[in-house]
Amino acid sequence: MNFELPRHRMQKMGIDMGPLMDMVFILLIFFVVTSTFTRETGVDVTKPRAQTASALQKENIMIAITRNGTVHINEREVDLASLEDVLKDAAMKNPDREAVIIADKDAVTGILVKVIDVCTLANIKKVSVAAEAN
Repeated sequence: MNFELPRHRMQKMGIDMGPLMDMVFILLIFFVVTSTFTRETGVDVTKPRAQTASALQKENIMIAITRNGTVHINEREVDLASLEDVLKDAAMKNPDREAVIIADKDAVTGILVKVIDVCTLANIKKVSVAAEAN
């Protein structure tokens, strides 16, 4: 006959990961909800410098002109006729929207003038040209 005393099992000590993961997800949701996203043109443009450059506060229509002379809006390349259609739609939805033209410093000035003219024809009331502050 065997009369051994029952042995107590040692409990493993550790950190419960459940509440920690809950906190990580809560922080992630907080940062996603409170962050603001800015819309860029989606193309690489080197802006010219200007001493009078200032930041714009409202959501604007961003139009990019590359050094190769291509025109981009909402991260896609468009021709001037398509640009006018897109701008007319934007002006009908919100008549107070402004257009910001981000032209590469090596872009042809004639294309910039044509884009400004298309903005005017599409009823965009205010057109700005982007520049970097000195």
